[in-house]
Amino acid sequence: MNAIKSAMIALLLPLSFVASSALAGEKDPLFISATSDDAHRAEMALVFSKNQLERQHPVTVFLNDKAVFVASKPNSERFKNQQVLLTSLMEKGATVLVCAMCLKYYGIAETDILPGVKISNPELVDAALFKENTKTLSW
Repeated sequence: MNAIKSAMIALLLPLSFVASSALAGEKDPLFISATSDDAHRAEMALVFSKNQLERQHPVTVFLNDKAVFVASKPNSERFKNQQVLLTSLMEKGATVLVCAMCLKYYGIAETDILPGVKISNPELVDAALFKENTKTLSW
């Protein structure tokens, strides 16, 4: 019986370390990568971000690829709800980054981005993405 117990512990112990490393700590940072200009997907990412921010997790939302349209003032009618959410997130302390290369690719002027949204660069992304214990999600 002891041999079976020892074998079970030997098998399960490594799994417990893997499982615990995937779980978020009480205030671990969250990095959301949003890539879509689909209104529903964008709103899901932002509502999820809002919920985690309310749970005291520092949140960074990185709008890249087509998601840059979500933060574009000329698209305010199409993304009205999402822009309200973005503004609210920033007011509550979230960081919102927008991909500079994607803005250029899609012909969006930096001056057309919502106030408070930061134009990303490698240093800003690195600081948020590689902060200790950061968890990431993608939409």
